[in-house]
Amino acid sequence: MDRALELAALAEGRTSPNPLVGALVLDAGGQLVGEGFHAAAGQPHAEVGALAQAGERAKGGTLVVTLEPCCHHGRTPPCSEAVIAAGVARVVVAMADPDPRVAGRGLAQLRAAGIEVIEAVREAQARSLNRPFLHRLATGRPWGILKWAMSLDGRTALPNGVSQWISGPEARSWVHRLRARCDAVIVGGGTVRADDPLLTSRGQRQGEPLRVVLSRGLDLPDQAQLWNTALAPTLVAHGPEAPAQGRSRLERLGVERLELAACEPDALLEALAARGCNRVLWECGAELAAAALGQGCVQQLAAVVAPKLLGGPPARTPLGDLGLERIDDGPELKELALTRLGPDLLWNLEL
Repeated sequence: MDRALELAALAEGRTSPNPLVGALVLDAGGQLVGEGFHAAAGQPHAEVGALAQAGERAKGGTLVVTLEPCCHHGRTPPCSEAVIAAGVARVVVAMADPDPRVAGRGLAQLRAAGIEVIEAVREAQARSLNRPFLHRLATGRPWGILKWAMSLDGRTALPNGVSQWISGPEARSWVHRLRARCDAVIVGGGTVRADDPLLTSRGQRQGEPLRVVLSRGLDLPDQAQLWNTALAPTLVAHGPEAPAQGRSRLERLGVERLELAACEPDALLEALAARGCNRVLWECGAELAAAALGQGCVQQLAAVVAPKLLGGPPARTPLGDLGLERIDDGPELKELALTRLGPDLLWNLEL
């Protein structure tokens, strides 16, 4: 199962809206004869790939898979039928699939066909691997990561607004890898105006994540790197109050536009979940970051701290007002990891 989990992780960032799944097949004598993982939505599932590699040697053997085989027709046929047809004697599963289209029915089909089913092997690890997928199913929103880079004195820019580069090349490369694991990268209109960001993974994955701008007034520049949709897709989301002039500008630029019921982080994440996003990255300014935190749209923090002193107004900080009156009222954070990235330190924290 540890090997199956390793296989599943190979496709991180590429399977949404599907989960990460890895599988392997042992023949009747316990020898490894097939491996597979779900590489992308619409491509064969892990079980099918492993069974195809095993061929006739799967008969009487064991299938080890990180998630309950599906039993419904989607972009691909039901995996449960393929498992039964392969003639395996045993299926070992890390966790049941909470998707209501499956939810135990896949395992029931296997048992009804006379296959021995063993459940909950490395279940905690499997759930951790698919935490974004499970979070979307449970809440109707993608898993949100809020990332920022700041100086040792807590500033995200100089008093004149210059912010490139606070962190070093190692930290910036790490951010590119982080983007590659996400389905969308979100900023506000202020970040587009101030920084003209590119927001790509710099080729770390095939098919760049969706670049999203949440803008109330659509007062966006005519020229911006984000408008080059040949490089990566871009979506501009706004509320019903957005002016007609701004809407027309986006249409002229050929950028996709989405009207939300309200120009708020929670409404945006519900719309992104409907598009199949499992995990999103907030790379926004202080006010939008505070709003995203306040509306429960952030589950994880990634804070890069550079050994630099910038000084200047306290407003040049990663977060806007959280409305706190006592220090103990702040969000409770759990440390996941503290990592050195060249001269910088990365705090990975979970809410």
